[in-house]
Amino acid sequence: MRHLSLIILALALAHAQPALAANELGIDGEQPSQFEARAVDVLCELTGDCPQDCGAGTRQMGLLTDDGVLILVAKSSTLFAGGVLDLVAWCNRRVEVDGLLIDAEVTRFYMVQRLREPGTEKWTRARAFSHSWARANKQKNANRWFRKDPAIRALIEEFGPVGIPGAKIPVE
Repeated sequence: MRHLSLIILALALAHAQPALAANELGIDGEQPSQFEARAVDVLCELTGDCPQDCGAGTRQMGLLTDDGVLILVAKSSTLFAGGVLDLVAWCNRRVEVDGLLIDAEVTRFYMVQRLREPGTEKWTRARAFSHSWARANKQKNANRWFRKDPAIRALIEEFGPVGIPGAKIPVE
């Protein structure tokens, strides 16, 4: 009987979702963190210019904590993409986020990896940019989107990768 109890406990622990599930990336000053805040339009918070829909995805989004701290959201789960499209759906509402707070000597920002309605169990991965980009570019997915994006390819063609005119990058 004791053996069966240990097996059941082990299975329960194996399927339990950890409280903090942020993927650590080894960035200087990173701190896995999960908290509730209000998703806000940063420009609105700083200037008072506040469209009702937080700019519908055209403005930088942030998280305003209960103690009045404004945290810029600079990244989502998608490579080289921000969390604006993930947070704009939460415009001026409370959201619980799980991700990495980067609190380095020269900067402080948040990399949102998951979101959910406070008090609920189901998380949503911060991947709105991926889905939006794939739809807009008629692609199956957004894997390595930055290599396929027409606007980025045109800029690289004109200015070269990393500002080296005439240099070419491989197309995948």
